[in-house]
Formats: sequence, structure tokens, C-alpha cells
Amino acid sequence: MSDTITAEDIQRHYNATMDSVNLINAGKPEYMTDEKWEDCIERNVEHIKIMIAKDFWADQDLTPFYNAIGEQE
Repeated sequence: MSDTITAEDIQRHYNATMDSVNLINAGKPEYMTDEKWEDCIERNVEHIKIMIAKDFWADQDLTPFYNAIGEQE
């Protein structure tokens, strides 16, 4: 098995991270309790932070990642 990451892999990671960004930016759904929303936000922020730290990003715009978690690039 190869550890080489392909352009398709990077795109999948980017798309998955954008799912977290979009979830955060959409705000709390009406059906969700405040406690569950807080947990959801924490998990998605952690996911975004982990993905920002990856070294395979090339020319992808990570600005939405940073904006979603309130950090500077």
C-alpha cells in the first residue's frame, strides 16, 4: 500500500473539510439542542484544525477553513 496522496485524495479531503466549514457557517439547526450543537461545533473545529495542519495542500484556498474557526492564516 502506498502512502502517496493523489490530487483526487487532496480534493476529497478539501471537500470533506468544506463540509465542516459549511456546517459551522449554517448555524444551529432548530431541531438541535444547544448542548448537541456545541459538541458538533467542537468536533468540526477540531477536524478543520487537523486538516489545516496537513502538509499536502498546494494551491487550495484554505481561507474558508481559517474563517470558520476564527483563526488567521
